[in-house]
Amino acid sequence: MNQSEIFDAIVVGTGISGGWAAKELCENGLKTLVLERGPMVKHIEDYPTMNDDPWDYPLKDKLSKSDKEKYHIQSRLNWAPVESNKHFFVNDLEHPYVQTKRFDWIRGYQVGGRSLTWGRQSYRWSDIDFEANKKEGIGVDWPIRYKDISPWYDKVEEYIGVSGQALGLQQLPDGKFQPPMKLNCVEEDFQKSIEEKFDDGRLVTIGRTAHITDPNADFEGRGVCQNRDRCWRGCPFGGYFSSNSSTLPAAERTGNMTLRPNSIVYEVVYDDKTKKATGVKIIDAVTHEKIEFKARVIFLCASAMASVGILLQSKSERFPNGLGNDSDTLGRGIMDHHYKLGATAKVDGHLDKYYKGRRANGFYIPRFVNMDEKTKRNDYIRGFGFQGTASRGDWSEAIGELGFGKELKESILKPGHWTIGATGFGEFLPYDDNRVTLSPTEKDKWGLPQLAFDVEFKENELNMRKDIIKVIVEMFEAAGFKDVRSYEEPSGPGLGIHEMGGARMGHDPKTSILNKYNQVHLVPNVYVTDGAFMTSSNCVNPSLTYMAFTARAANHAAKQLKAGKFS
Repeated sequence: MNQSEIFDAIVVGTGISGGWAAKELCENGLKTLVLERGPMVKHIEDYPTMNDDPWDYPLKDKLSKSDKEKYHIQSRLNWAPVESNKHFFVNDLEHPYVQTKRFDWIRGYQVGGRSLTWGRQSYRWSDIDFEANKKEGIGVDWPIRYKDISPWYDKVEEYIGVSGQALGLQQLPDGKFQPPMKLNCVEEDFQKSIEEKFDDGRLVTIGRTAHITDPNADFEGRGVCQNRDRCWRGCPFGGYFSSNSSTLPAAERTGNMTLRPNSIVYEVVYDDKTKKATGVKIIDAVTHEKIEFKARVIFLCASAMASVGILLQSKSERFPNGLGNDSDTLGRGIMDHHYKLGATAKVDGHLDKYYKGRRANGFYIPRFVNMDEKTKRNDYIRGFGFQGTASRGDWSEAIGELGFGKELKESILKPGHWTIGATGFGEFLPYDDNRVTLSPTEKDKWGLPQLAFDVEFKENELNMRKDIIKVIVEMFEAAGFKDVRSYEEPSGPGLGIHEMGGARMGHDPKTSILNKYNQVHLVPNVYVTDGAFMTSSNCVNPSLTYMAFTARAANHAAKQLKAGKFS
């Protein structure tokens, strides 16, 4: 590469946000350098385990003892990493960080980032969420409202393909949907039971998920979801949205993208004379060579905590505490969603019914608490939703039963009984003392300061967690399910894999880092469009919102650049 070349734009990161930034900037005609700290992953070509079965692995797709040590933080998820997708998660021994309080940082460093392993649940925010901070005097006010982002939600949903059911809910706006996946028979019974037995706005619907379900739709080479539920290995059909199958190829087709993997960005370079950023400094992950690249516009999409880390490291005489950080809010207001708590139950009947395929989706129960006086809680504000599924067990249920001969053989060939489970996802408030900083002593293998996390659940979150468990047990019991058991596994913030905040949007540079277009208030040619910009967290999965804000910001940047604002 010609290091003296001045690109129109640099995008840092290739995940959910970085892919969209690359696509929109390149399609607007900007010569764009896309930097990724991890290795190259090409769609289909670099999905080595996409067609493997559990019996293809000595430990039936479980991690070995040595791998459990390498992935000791990533494994706190329980469901991942496994042998077939561990290459899409970081080795925790090679990527340490400091935990002043427990923070479960789940990461994937490769081209495509966590777009290869995300849960794909895709929900819009409403004005209930954008207005909550201002109404309740929490944190700072969002500088935008639903009307500002609604057309960008439209654009993103139509491009990535989101299947779902329109509901007409104020708290969960409808979108541009592909045909919804189907609830199974137990989930349909649960849906009917909730409608009949509760009158406070509770309902059960199919999850809204970024999977193509219309076989006649045209998604530029992507195919319809095959219901294999092997999404976390990379989908060769492109049935679910990822940067690798969708936005990065779109950017590449323009001829305007230069993609450089193994490029660890550690600083945004600031010019005090022009009061703008001039480029970024990287360390080559393989050779450890330090290189500087120049551009007129910078997009930080490295993932929330990584982008905050880059801004904190971008120190200069003008910004001794990090780029744009006159307000001392950089690194503050770190949030996540509640996770690892809910309930399970056994379901009688329906033994003559099964389901087709392995649906990579479940049911969803939208927020229904603190919506009005009837649903108001006195011990916490904001709300939560549930994601869950019902399924039938397998032959392993027969192991503990007495039996032999023909009777045992026949029972092993039959599916087991039905069970149902649901996990709560609740809102986490933005507290300024929940923060991430740079460790003054601990370095990584490239000599860069490790991030230090000081983040915790507080009273509002702890009270909400109690209600999440109480409510789902109440619903399962009302539905007549048996052996209802609640659970709350040990966890810290981060385990929901929805880490947010640290470079929040706001009206005022005295209380926020970014303006309404995701620009750094004090350095307007730097945009931050991953989860770092979040001013509050809602209770829904945030990736659709990241994509909508990124598309909006990238088109704003292209117009500003063409108007000569960043010259």
